[in-house]
Amino acid sequence: MSAVKWRGAVSGSAVAILLLANANSAIADDDFGNGSQKPGGTHTSGDSDGKGNLTATAGAVVFDRSKNGSGGSSGPVTSSSGDWTPPACYYAPKYTPDELQKYLEPIWNAESTGSDWDQTQRDKYVNGGEAKDFNKDKTGKGYWWDSYVTPGREGDPGALKCTKGIFWVDTGEAPPADIPEAITPEMLAQLAYAEIRVPSTKVDLAPAGTTKVNLPTWAWLDTAKFKPVSVTASVPLLGVTATTTAEPVSLKIEPGTADAQTYPASGVCEITGDRIGEAYAKGKAGETPPCGVKYLRSSGDASYKLRATITWKIHWTGTGVPDARNLPDGTFGADQDVVVQEIQSINR
Repeated sequence: MSAVKWRGAVSGSAVAILLLANANSAIADDDFGNGSQKPGGTHTSGDSDGKGNLTATAGAVVFDRSKNGSGGSSGPVTSSSGDWTPPACYYAPKYTPDELQKYLEPIWNAESTGSDWDQTQRDKYVNGGEAKDFNKDKTGKGYWWDSYVTPGREGDPGALKCTKGIFWVDTGEAPPADIPEAITPEMLAQLAYAEIRVPSTKVDLAPAGTTKVNLPTWAWLDTAKFKPVSVTASVPLLGVTATTTAEPVSLKIEPGTADAQTYPASGVCEITGDRIGEAYAKGKAGETPPCGVKYLRSSGDASYKLRATITWKIHWTGTGVPDARNLPDGTFGADQDVVVQEIQSINR
């Protein structure tokens, strides 16, 4: 935490303008209200050219997806560490003093939460327990922080970890050390991880679609489709940012049956230079493919589901973290049908 310089709300408007200048996607006025981001709320906005480059806000966090994978066949990576997931909840700036007053007073006035609780809250935020008059004398010098649940994680048990009440953080100061869920560049990198989208992994095969028993089938991928992708997450109100990047490193072939032999034997085809595997060319019928499969039994009247999975190495950089740090590798795969026939011979 100490390595991060918390720039804070004093320059919130300037930070928002810088973000807009650096992002490739325009942000709608209702997200930043005339150029100044307001804490709280959840908004989603698209770019002005309609090409799918999205920049969206989720509470205090802004995602720049302009360098992310796109297209109908793209999808999220799955962590190769099965027990790892990005945070389900976090704390970040949410209210100015006036906004906290507008949020809490209707709750107290409704008298639905009990007079004792309402009075405790008034004592805390109005009567000097933690603040007088919602800290209006500090307007522009900090924000009230509250918890956010990561979109899509509402039912996750991890979302219940953020149980601390609303608290104040002065501009330039770190949040209290006893709140591990307070947003950090690393947490932003993890949230960006969940937004990464990569292209489908349908491989080119030769023979294509239908092959023969005991005939090596060559497999390869057009690496032009598999360039690094990245998502940047930031909290403009704090001037804190992180970029998570995914780079393809290998292709794994799973034939869809135990009656098959893969090339190489592990089924994992490493990326070499700018290619994965090697395209089949005339005259290579007697050669062993560097990446591929040989089926040992016919698929009969059905087909085998060949699965091709790309492993993506994922790393991040961010505020106070100029050198890349690793996150768990991610994988994304797709199935395709392969018909395997017996080689027919003619007896004369």
